Amino acid sequence: MTSEHADGPSEPRASRRPGGSRPALTWSGEPGRLEELTHGMLLDRAERAATVLSRLGVGAGDRVAVHLPLVPESVIVTLACGQLDAIRTTLPVQLTAPQLAERIQDSDARVLVTADAAFWEGSVRPVKPVLDRALHHATCREVTAPVLVVSRCARPVGWKPGRDHWWHDELEQV
Repeated sequence: MTSEHADGPSEPRASRRPGGSRPALTWSGEPGRLEELTHGMLLDRAERAATVLSRLGVGAGDRVAVHLPLVPESVIVTLACGQLDAIRTTLPVQLTAPQLAERIQDSDARVLVTADAAFWEGSVRPVKPVLDRALHHATCREVTAPVLVVSRCARPVGWKPGRDHWWHDELEQV
């Protein structure tokens, strides 16, 4: 089964790459959810993600703070950072808002990448709401980095226009 987030127009181009149709990543997450990305799909999404990050101001040596659970988009953003010679910084999803605020401040990230929510230990847990609380924390008030939000659990989330961007919308525009 391929990802339900597969983006039609790019898939044929991706499959023309050498080895492009061979599986590169198989992910099994939420109950009943299985995603398989071929090498071509993975590289195509990484290229589009690199373009999105570049449009948001990320260049060589800049940091991208990744606050994602173990999902395919985490691999994709890592590959995108590699293409830009940017530095990926991991922000564990288990951190509390004050801990996350400190890490965000220390990261000096140009862009933050998070998820709406994540499924782990048998339930759906908020991810972006914790990031939002961290960004509201006193130590992070001057952080103005754009936030890319991956929709993993289709949960409503608070939204700050101009700062927050849906990952899938941004990649579709490339």
